[in-house]
Formats: sequence, C-alpha cells, structure tokens
Amino acid sequence: MTDTQIPTVRLGDTGPEVGVQGLGCMGMSFAYGPSDAKQSRATLERALELGVTLYDTADAYGAGENERFLSPFFKAHRDEVVVATKFALSIPADDPTRRIVRNDPPYIRQAVEASLKRLDIDAIDLYYMHRRDVNVPIEESVGTMAELVREGKVKHLGLSEVTGAELRAAQAVHPIAALQSEWSLFSRDIEEGVVPAARELGVALVPYSPLGRGFLTGSFTNADKDLTADDFRRQQPRFTGENAAANAALLEPVRAVAEAHGVTPAQIALAWVQQQAAVRDLPVVPIPGTRKPERVEQNAAATRIELTVEELSLLEPIASKVAGDRYADMTFTSAGRE
Repeated sequence: MTDTQIPTVRLGDTGPEVGVQGLGCMGMSFAYGPSDAKQSRATLERALELGVTLYDTADAYGAGENERFLSPFFKAHRDEVVVATKFALSIPADDPTRRIVRNDPPYIRQAVEASLKRLDIDAIDLYYMHRRDVNVPIEESVGTMAELVREGKVKHLGLSEVTGAELRAAQAVHPIAALQSEWSLFSRDIEEGVVPAARELGVALVPYSPLGRGFLTGSFTNADKDLTADDFRRQQPRFTGENAAANAALLEPVRAVAEAHGVTPAQIALAWVQQQAAVRDLPVVPIPGTRKPERVEQNAAATRIELTVEELSLLEPIASKVAGDRYADMTFTSAGRE
C-alpha cells in the first residue's frame, strides 16, 4: 500500500473541497460492538494521511459520545478536516430500537449548541438534518439551519434520507451542499428520484453504508450468529434469519469481480459506489466506516479501481434481489415518501 493521496472533489456547487472518500466514524463509539479507542485514533490519523478529509459523526451516535471522542482529532487538525455532524435523531437509552425525530426550530438551536460544545469547535463545516419529521415543514427547518449559517455557527448545510421533492423544497430556501442516504450494491432506491434531483440542483451525494454495514465485505454472514449482542445490525432484517442466507448468496458476482482485479470484495463494492460519480454525473463521496487503519488503506485504494462495463452489468441485478428492509422500522427513512 502506497501513501498516494486520493483525489479531491467539491461537495456540490456550494460545499467544501474534500477527498473523494470520507470516513464514517459512528462505529468508533457506537452501534457495532466493542471498540478500541487507540486503534480508532490511529485510523483517523491514517485516513488523513491518505487524503480523507470528510469525517462524519452525529449527535445520536452514543448520545454525543462519538462527537466527544472525535473532538481532540478535529482540534489537532482543524484546518485540514471537514467536520460533518447531524441533528434530528435520538435513540432512547432504555430502548435502542426506538427512534425519535425532531426538526422544530427550538430543537435545532438546542442541538447545534450542544454539538459545538461537545466538538469544542467554533463552527460546524457541514451540518446535516439527520432525518425528516414530516410534521414540520422542511422550509421551516432549513430556514432555521440557514440562520445558523448567517450566525457563523455552521458553514454548509446537508440533508439525510430526504426525497427528491424535499431536496428541491430545501434548496429553494438555502443551498444544500450534500445529501446523505444509504447507497450501495444492496440499496439503490435513491436512484429513481433523489439522484436526478441532486444532479439537477448541484448537490453532492454522500452515501452512507456503502459496504452494506459490512455484509458486502463478507466479514459476517448472519448477524444473530456472528455479531455481539450489542451490535445494532442484529436489529436489521437483511442480516438475520433466512434473509441473511439469501443475501449472502448474492455476493458471488462481487467475489468474482474481486478475484479478476486481485482485490477484496469490499474494494469492489466500494469501487462501484465511487464509480457512480461518473455513471450518474454528480459528485459522490461515500463514507465507509471502519475502526482499523489497514481497512482505511484498502478503502482508499478502491478509489483507483475502475470497473468495466461488463463488470458493472454483472453487478447490476444484485440490489433487486435483496431480501429484507434496511431497518425494522422504515418510517424514519425516505423510502415511504418517494
């Protein structure tokens, strides 16, 4: 593995310049079982060496613990990194399967102050609305977010899990730099409405879970059997029971393409997402999550893999055959509103 840095791209028409691959930091202190803090810090540093500059967190990850964990790294490299965090979603400690979504202006102001304090920075580079509360007009929520920009507390705005129509409504209020939604070989529903809207409006796509929460890498085949009791993937229908067995069988084309390139299945899955920038003609900056420096190296190397038309065709049918929803409760995603 060389230290060749990944290329950069602008997050849409209005956002910052970042590496073409970011880093999802959630698992360093939340959701994916036990984590080694020292190893996670080494992962952050290695990512930066390789040109990864977009670091993604949220106030919901460990009830603020993820933001606190990342704060020293951000402060040490403040001029080199783009700090992205989110508001709107909370997960009760007594019921980790439950989601509470709030988009009302008073809550947004409360959330941004709390994140700024935990991160210990003067301004958030990219502030996302994590989930959409349909009871609050999106124009009202984005209007409040725009006020935060004018006040200097936030530099750029982002949205997560919104529809194409909602993105257009938000853009009419204030420029949106990035839209974060799940996008991978297993999850392609955003391609019908969201991706065309983003391309039309000059908004970058920031795919989360580009590796299917690790399932596309082959690191586990059944969440119930392979993952610890506190791993939230055990709550996701795709990764348990008969669904897990059916979905594991879909990985054969990924393995075949990986073998042809002499790389891992994870790198092919990630290369597919990276290549959607050219296929769809818009900026695409996936944020694979990892807690290991060697995984960051492999992920960064995937930006240099170019899949052929034949290989793309071989991978094309996978998503349509996936068994099970992304979440047990899909009401807090954009899927039912498109």
